Amino acid sequence: MLKEQTGPDSKITREQMIQLLNEDLAGEYQAIIAYTVYSQVLKGAEYTDIARELEAHAGEELTHAIKIAKQVDYLGGMPAVLPKPVKTSNDPVEMLRADLENERVTVARYRVRILQAEAMGEFALSEVLRGIIVQEQDHEIDLSAALGINVPSAERSSEKRTAGAR
Repeated sequence: MLKEQTGPDSKITREQMIQLLNEDLAGEYQAIIAYTVYSQVLKGAEYTDIARELEAHAGEELTHAIKIAKQVDYLGGMPAVLPKPVKTSNDPVEMLRADLENERVTVARYRVRILQAEAMGEFALSEVLRGIIVQEQDHEIDLSAALGINVPSAERSSEKRTAGAR
């Protein structure tokens, strides 16, 4: 995996951006699979609404994947074809928590990717990513609500990830 570069000097090459976007694309494929499976295996009246919502999320993630693949192609790369691993469980809460964590990671990655795209002068890419991040944050909100927890702020989320990486 390519080391993330952020900040005012975060200019990366087209090849690096292609690699990073392909990692993001693998995450979108993971989300499509996870939301498709989870929406069908969540059982019980308490999960009816969220299962329906997860079906909608699967379709939105497919749209994200297509947009990312289009950007990879535009930059001269070949879009990735393999998903990141999908966590499965018989425990509905564990499934929803896995989805929530994936969304948190995705939102953080897209925040970085937007800065990188802008540093490269790829403003159309940054706008595409801004549109995607809006839906990803909505997914995060939906999953947090389903789990009865608050969505952490961007600062707290990144602090937790940074502390966990030490």
